[in-house]
Amino acid sequence: MKGKFFVDDSGPPLGHMILALGAYLGGFDGNFVWSRIGAEFPCGVSVWTLRLLPALGGALCVPLVYLLTVELGFSHLSALGAALLLLLENSLIVQSRFMLLEALLIFFMLLAFFSYLRFHNSPSRSWSRFCWLLLSGVSCSAAVGVKYMGLSSYLLLLGLASVHSWRQMGNRAVGHVSGAQSVLCLLVVPVLLYVFWFYVHLSILQHSGPHDQLMSSAFQASLQGGLSRITKGQPLEVAYGSQVTLRSSASQPLPCWLHSHKANYPIRYEDGRGSSHQQQVTCYPFKDVNNWWIIKDPGRQELVVDTPPRPVRHGDVIQLVHGMTSRLLNSHDVAAPMSPQAQEVSGYIDFNVSMAAQNLWRVDIYNREAESEVWKTIRSEVRLVHVNTSAVLKLSGVALPDWAFHQLEVVAEKLQKGHGSSLAWTVEEHRYGTSQEQKEREAELHSPTHINVDRKISFWSKFIELQWKMLTVKQEESEHKYSSSPLEWVTMETNIAYWLHASTNAQIHLIGNPVSWGVANLSLLAYQLLAMVYMLRRRRGFKDLPDEVWQRFVCLGFVCVGGWMMNFLPFLLMDRTLFLYHYLPALCYLHLLSPALLEHVHTHLTLRRGLGLCASAVLVSIFLSYWYLCPLTYGCPELSANQLLALKWRDSWDILYRRR
Repeated sequence: MKGKFFVDDSGPPLGHMILALGAYLGGFDGNFVWSRIGAEFPCGVSVWTLRLLPALGGALCVPLVYLLTVELGFSHLSALGAALLLLLENSLIVQSRFMLLEALLIFFMLLAFFSYLRFHNSPSRSWSRFCWLLLSGVSCSAAVGVKYMGLSSYLLLLGLASVHSWRQMGNRAVGHVSGAQSVLCLLVVPVLLYVFWFYVHLSILQHSGPHDQLMSSAFQASLQGGLSRITKGQPLEVAYGSQVTLRSSASQPLPCWLHSHKANYPIRYEDGRGSSHQQQVTCYPFKDVNNWWIIKDPGRQELVVDTPPRPVRHGDVIQLVHGMTSRLLNSHDVAAPMSPQAQEVSGYIDFNVSMAAQNLWRVDIYNREAESEVWKTIRSEVRLVHVNTSAVLKLSGVALPDWAFHQLEVVAEKLQKGHGSSLAWTVEEHRYGTSQEQKEREAELHSPTHINVDRKISFWSKFIELQWKMLTVKQEESEHKYSSSPLEWVTMETNIAYWLHASTNAQIHLIGNPVSWGVANLSLLAYQLLAMVYMLRRRRGFKDLPDEVWQRFVCLGFVCVGGWMMNFLPFLLMDRTLFLYHYLPALCYLHLLSPALLEHVHTHLTLRRGLGLCASAVLVSIFLSYWYLCPLTYGCPELSANQLLALKWRDSWDILYRRR
């Protein structure tokens, strides 16, 4: 609401923009701090508008499931059963009643499949058919725009569309226009809309925010109130005599700046290896006066900028003088403290021993402009190549021990090729030095400059960088009380406490309907066994089903079983903190499968006797399970401790209660 930049590694910004729209409609000004779960909202915060759009998305999932079941070729009775399963699913109700993204993701996911199947089943060459296909592409882009897990359903839908297109390949009645429409609506439109979500996102969030440090200096400088405030008035071109801070382009494990201080490497490390005992050079993750370095011409002694300034260019050989200690940045054939395969980097001290200074560095600007090879503030990413050994100045990312105050290790490593972010450095703060004396120079490091730098960066540069950061930057995670493994989701072994009243036992938990989850698992297993039997018999020449019924059965499995697999199996490979709500998109596909599979068994197999009665009994059980868990779903009525214990149907559920 305040336009502050942020990065969410769970997905693109559309979901957050939808939540912000609800907040905007309710007049929310963004001043309320979400400090803890259960905190009371101020009187001026319209809670119902904040939760309106997720709740609306969750509510619309029920009719969408009904319509989707019909488009899959099943009866209205089966469609009603699928809608009831979603309607009585406690976990989906809870998730849609809060400012969370899963309900929106599921809504767009279901809308995409419904629209595509409606397109596929519509008469050819009708305007409405194209509109349904276009809506499917828009919904796919919206699903991916809410969370990256929407990509699983998008890929599944593309697979279904590919199968349908392949079957029509030999049909001459289907012209090239149909194929062009599919490419336009299912590939081009989703990509363009995906870019559009980020365009709106970056247009709105123009102020400095909590995640600035993850981005490059150029990106940060384009935001108002952050680095742009610090770097305002800096010279653009780096010259001999410039005073600079060098920021590593790597954002892991922490954004940091090339740093040195009045402390030497220990003579001996803990493993017995020796060091040069010269001044430590590290990477420090905070702004500090010891981050300043001076660009020196090796052929001259002056540390001031000439008039006019002599810019440093690609391929120039320079020396880097530490601003506060006057030590030259040095490297040599001595093993680094934590990365012995690389060279130590130090501030050179002449101990009158046979260890000559090796303090020349070649500037390699690998993102230089075609018309200019000048080293530029913020814009240029450079590698500093050690002239004597051809090693490259690099952030290893390893934390140093106590003797280096746990700062990050900087090394020089010999590389054949590569432009990794750990090798790149950017001039972030920059001023033209005018003082030759050390005391005057130290005072000068604290004085501002007054030459403006163009801070503009193109949308495409910001878009590409933000994509890369969202995909590669892993937010620091810790174990959570309610985190769980994917295998625990299938059997409902876990829950999440969302809210507990400050003085009573009223509480809200994310808990699924155990009966409907059991039915979903049974349906998944039954479909797989039935499909295996059908395929084995068809292989032997027995066609138990007419071709039309077989195609409908296969399509049901492709959408429902495939949807479950695409939205569940990736979590088995993820190394991150996971929660029960991650399973909800996959669960919806199984709720869609259960009634349709029951209809198939009732219609085409001999297991008809008592099947309707069993289905009715299961539906009643699902309703009773939903009803008994309602106090944990809606947070009312308040229950006693004994009543809460009675609702703890599994020992692994963590139900909260107060004894009185």
